[in-house]
Amino acid sequence: MADVPAFAPGSSAPADHGGHMTVEVRDVPEANRYEARLDGETAIAGVAAYIRTAELIAFVHTEVPPEHEGKGIGSALARTALDEARAAKLRVLATCPFFAGWIARHPEYQDLLYQSRSTVSD
Repeated sequence: MADVPAFAPGSSAPADHGGHMTVEVRDVPEANRYEARLDGETAIAGVAAYIRTAELIAFVHTEVPPEHEGKGIGSALARTALDEARAAKLRVLATCPFFAGWIARHPEYQDLLYQSRSTVSD
């Protein structure tokens, strides 16, 4: 992996989970997703797919294989992706149930959520 500035497309953020393993999360903009790997392995241990515009990032799907569930991979994906969204001043639309639930449990990220300002009149 190349050294890149934090929060740049293609960046990575390692997360240590209790000293047992390190989860490395990397934005792969050409695939429209974040990818997680364990302890420098080449195999992907989880993904968070997104659709991005100039002002908004919509998280549409998160997947962690059953053999990697419960290892903090989903949380590492969410935290890294949301930290990068904040740094890029993007609003977040969490259509993925995992992301919606994760943000609900982490109020420090709720300010990122997109709120429609549209009104309907009869």
